[in-house]
Amino acid sequence: MVPRFVGFPVGVTSGTYSHIFDMTDPASWNPTFITAHGDVATAFIDLVAGMETRNAYLNVHTEEFPGGEIRGLLAPAVPEPATLALLAVGMAGLALGRRRRPS
Repeated sequence: MVPRFVGFPVGVTSGTYSHIFDMTDPASWNPTFITAHGDVATAFIDLVAGMETRNAYLNVHTEEFPGGEIRGLLAPAVPEPATLALLAVGMAGLALGRRRRPS
Protein backbone atom coordinates (compact mmCIF):
# COMPACT_ATOMS: atom_id res chain seq x y z
CA MET A 1 0.00 0.00 0.00
CA VAL A 2 1.07 3.58 -0.55
CA PRO A 3 2.67 5.26 1.27
CA ARG A 4 5.22 2.84 2.66
CA PHE A 5 6.47 4.05 6.02
CA VAL A 6 10.25 4.19 6.46
CA GLY A 7 11.41 1.59 8.99
CA PHE A 8 7.91 0.19 9.58
CA PRO A 9 8.27 -3.34 11.02
CA VAL A 10 7.32 -6.01 8.50
CA GLY A 11 6.70 -9.71 9.18
CA VAL A 12 6.21 -9.24 12.93
CA THR A 13 3.23 -9.84 15.19
CA SER A 14 3.93 -7.10 17.72
CA GLY A 15 6.16 -4.11 18.28
CA THR A 16 6.26 -0.34 18.21
CA TYR A 17 6.86 2.24 15.53
CA SER A 18 7.90 5.85 15.97
CA HIS A 19 8.69 8.22 13.13
CA ILE A 20 8.32 11.95 12.45
CA PHE A 21 6.72 12.56 9.08
CA ASP A 22 7.27 15.59 6.85
CA MET A 23 3.67 16.43 6.05
CA THR A 24 4.76 18.80 3.27
CA ASP A 25 6.31 15.84 1.40
CA PRO A 26 3.81 14.16 -0.95
CA ALA A 27 5.57 10.82 -0.26
CA SER A 28 4.11 10.94 3.27
CA TRP A 29 0.60 10.72 1.83
CA ASN A 30 -1.54 8.29 -0.10
CA PRO A 31 -1.83 9.87 -3.58
CA THR A 32 -5.58 9.17 -3.65
CA PHE A 33 -6.03 11.23 -0.47
CA ILE A 34 -4.10 14.17 -1.96
CA THR A 35 -6.12 13.99 -5.18
CA ALA A 36 -9.40 13.91 -3.24
CA HIS A 37 -8.38 17.05 -1.32
CA GLY A 38 -6.72 19.00 -4.14
CA ASP A 39 -3.15 19.36 -2.88
CA VAL A 40 -0.87 18.51 0.05
CA ALA A 41 -1.63 21.73 1.97
CA THR A 42 -5.40 21.18 1.82
CA ALA A 43 -5.00 17.49 2.62
CA PHE A 44 -3.06 18.45 5.76
CA ILE A 45 -5.69 21.00 6.82
CA ASP A 46 -8.43 18.42 6.31
CA LEU A 47 -6.45 15.76 8.22
CA VAL A 48 -6.01 18.08 11.21
CA ALA A 49 -9.73 18.97 11.10
CA GLY A 50 -10.55 15.25 11.09
CA MET A 51 -8.23 14.65 14.04
CA GLU A 52 -9.84 17.47 16.03
CA THR A 53 -13.31 16.02 15.44
CA ARG A 54 -12.08 12.46 16.13
CA ASN A 55 -12.91 11.38 12.56
CA ALA A 56 -9.38 10.60 11.32
CA TYR A 57 -7.85 7.16 11.46
CA LEU A 58 -4.91 5.16 10.18
CA ASN A 59 -5.61 1.74 8.72
CA VAL A 60 -2.70 -0.69 8.24
CA HIS A 61 -3.27 -3.09 5.33
CA THR A 62 -1.37 -6.34 4.82
CA GLU A 63 -1.45 -9.05 2.16
CA GLU A 64 -3.26 -11.35 4.59
CA PHE A 65 -5.81 -8.65 5.51
CA PRO A 66 -6.07 -6.30 2.50
CA GLY A 67 -9.14 -4.59 3.98
CA GLY A 68 -7.12 -3.52 6.99
CA GLU A 69 -5.48 -5.38 9.84
CA ILE A 70 -4.89 -2.58 12.35
CA ARG A 71 -6.93 0.58 12.70
CA GLY A 72 -6.24 3.44 15.05
CA LEU A 73 -7.88 6.80 15.65
CA LEU A 74 -5.62 9.79 15.18
CA ALA A 75 -5.87 12.57 17.73
CA PRO A 76 -3.93 15.79 18.24
CA ALA A 77 -1.31 15.70 20.97
CA VAL A 78 -2.55 16.90 24.33
CA PRO A 79 0.00 18.79 26.45
CA GLU A 80 1.03 17.09 29.67
CA PRO A 81 -0.26 18.75 32.87
CA ALA A 82 3.30 19.69 33.86
CA THR A 83 3.72 21.56 30.57
CA LEU A 84 0.52 23.51 31.17
CA ALA A 85 1.59 24.31 34.75
CA LEU A 86 4.97 25.58 33.53
CA LEU A 87 3.25 27.72 30.92
CA ALA A 88 0.90 29.19 33.57
CA VAL A 89 3.82 30.03 35.88
CA GLY A 90 5.68 31.69 33.02
CA MET A 91 2.64 33.75 32.01
CA ALA A 92 2.08 34.81 35.63
CA GLY A 93 5.75 35.86 35.89
CA LEU A 94 5.45 37.93 32.72
CA ALA A 95 2.28 39.59 34.03
CA LEU A 96 3.91 40.44 37.37
CA GLY A 97 7.04 41.74 35.69
CA ARG A 98 4.99 43.98 33.45
CA ARG A 99 3.02 45.35 36.43
CA ARG A 100 6.11 46.26 38.46
CA ARG A 101 7.81 48.29 35.73
CA PRO A 102 7.86 52.03 36.41
CA SER A 103 6.22 54.12 33.69
